[in-house]
Amino acid sequence: MQEEIARSAIDMFISAFNASDDSYVTALLSQALTSDVVFWGPLGRSEGIAAVERFVLDIRRHPAGTGTMVRCSAVDMPDEWARYQWVFTTPDGGPRLAGTDVVHLRRNLIDQVIVFAGEIEPSAS
Repeated sequence: MQEEIARSAIDMFISAFNASDDSYVTALLSQALTSDVVFWGPLGRSEGIAAVERFVLDIRRHPAGTGTMVRCSAVDMPDEWARYQWVFTTPDGGPRLAGTDVVHLRRNLIDQVIVFAGEIEPSAS
């Protein structure tokens, strides 16, 4: 049951990366994250949905073009923390970034996100 709740929040979080328009990003994140979410990203620690939104918008505005983020593993939830793998691919076989996120949930929403990004690789054709 808890894994289903985590999967739902994670998939909503990922959907913000794939929103049809930047104006939808905040609404999607608000459905997945607590307002005081703590985000541990490539540039350090930040807090709040607005901080996560800046990160998502930066990824969406990749120089190679708007890409696609997908969860590429099941959600594993051994305790209070859930983890999953993801991949971000830019259009036309552009750069591919893969990684693992670890999230903590409170009241069925993500209150902490830790991003472990891997190396950028060209996508396989």
